[in-house]
Amino acid sequence: MPMIDVYAATGTFADHHQLAVDLATAVMTIEQVPDIGMFRKNTAAFVHELPAGSLANVNGDGSYVRIQLLTNAGALDRDKQLAVVEQLSQIVATAADDPTLIERTWVLLTEAAPGGWGLQGHAYTNEELVLAARAELHGS
Repeated sequence: MPMIDVYAATGTFADHHQLAVDLATAVMTIEQVPDIGMFRKNTAAFVHELPAGSLANVNGDGSYVRIQLLTNAGALDRDKQLAVVEQLSQIVATAADDPTLIERTWVLLTEAAPGGWGLQGHAYTNEELVLAARAELHGS
């Protein structure tokens, strides 16, 4: 159940809601998790607008986007890492109507430590997440 945080200067994206839906859908698809409520309800993206001047590289350029993707440990093998970085970068560039934004999009992949994934009032380990998903899949 990935959490996606996107940080960009105010005005970068016209439709934050659609961007969030597109990012969450892409990650769920790349992860290849079952299409069940547990994953659909808890794979989400948050779009954060930063005031002008609050982001810059060494040269002073503030036209970057930062995406931080938090997944449970081991959710993304190398092929999935490559796919998620490519697709999320493309999605934000499309949402900004700026194909060159791909060159200025940073994607940080982070894994939650076992027990570091809080959901429904419980700190889940990877094994507990798998068991909960299987229970939902099999109606238990």
